[in-house]
Amino acid sequence: MAFRPGQVSKRSNIAPFLAMEVLIEAARLEDQGRKIVHMEVGQPGVPAPERARNAAKQALDTKLIGYTETAGVIPLRENLSRYYLETYGREVDKDRFVVTTGSSAGFNLAFLAAFDPGDRIVLTAPGYPAYRGIISALGLVPVEIEVGPETRWSLTPELIAKAQADGPVKGVLVASPANPTGTMMPPEKLEELVTYCGEEGIWFISDEIYHGLVYEGRQETALAYSDQVIIINSFSKYFCMTGWRIGWMILPEVLLRPVERLAQSLYISPPELSQIAATAALECRDELEAVKAGYARNRELLLKGLPELGFNKLLPVDGAFYIYADTSAFSPNSLEFTKTMLHEAGVAATPGVDFDPVHGAEFTRFSFAGSYEDMEQALVQLKHWLG
Repeated sequence: MAFRPGQVSKRSNIAPFLAMEVLIEAARLEDQGRKIVHMEVGQPGVPAPERARNAAKQALDTKLIGYTETAGVIPLRENLSRYYLETYGREVDKDRFVVTTGSSAGFNLAFLAAFDPGDRIVLTAPGYPAYRGIISALGLVPVEIEVGPETRWSLTPELIAKAQADGPVKGVLVASPANPTGTMMPPEKLEELVTYCGEEGIWFISDEIYHGLVYEGRQETALAYSDQVIIINSFSKYFCMTGWRIGWMILPEVLLRPVERLAQSLYISPPELSQIAATAALECRDELEAVKAGYARNRELLLKGLPELGFNKLLPVDGAFYIYADTSAFSPNSLEFTKTMLHEAGVAATPGVDFDPVHGAEFTRFSFAGSYEDMEQALVQLKHWLG
């Protein structure tokens, strides 16, 4: 009898992450000998801080690397508690932190612990595409709200109220600074949103992965306005540790045990070696601020250079390391535009349709997380390509 494979699940039918698709194609071209300037993924162009790397090396030589507490080792959670006091002036007990296998695991755990299948979660469009993918795969319903210049590309209580008119909203997810736009909510606007969600009994999930990378305005954690919010952060961006896959959550007390139980079954524990490195990384602010200064130089270069090439409509770049540019003057289809740019100009960027299924065809995201020399080279190659 011939073997008949089972069916593929409906939950796996989610859109691909186009930034990674561009990365794959860029790698294929590089394998053929092409020189590609990478501006497609949000990955720091420098390694983890030196002290973090040294801590990991020492651990490899001196101890068994094994399982840890599911919520993370105590030294890391203590350092995170100290970090919040020093950075935000907020006292957060170490036991409210849950260390995760990257922020991605944090989102999985938050959605599983706080919501049931069919619950509606409000997101912004444009927004990080993996939100949609994770929410849909878990049987939840992403409710994307288009945001634009009238609200400075941010959610407002009024926009959430409109979504509520179409059905109950159980959660709101906000990133500030945001991906792909780089825009950040002013603290008073963030407070309004947190307050509204609290009054409506809506879980507020604050993605603060780009905190630390702010050039205009003042960052504030949503924790400043309520103890009942879910904070998700990571060592990937400001701390330059993407490949270490290590992040953290701050949770209300009611979610601590549910998240721990879920994490025990899904992940057992975060990788110990990454936790050791992350503990040390929290003490490397001088080195990390120097890296941030490099991003600021890249940002200044591109904010001057891209408009000179005809990219005249750029969203405010308050933080993160992205420029979200209107490219409709060059092409009505950002997917085709970025494909052609990659092959003909040797510059890899991410089409806006990755972040916004409705209006994303008009936009392209450029990451400036690489070196200053790469940014200069990108401008040279784009200038030659665009004529």
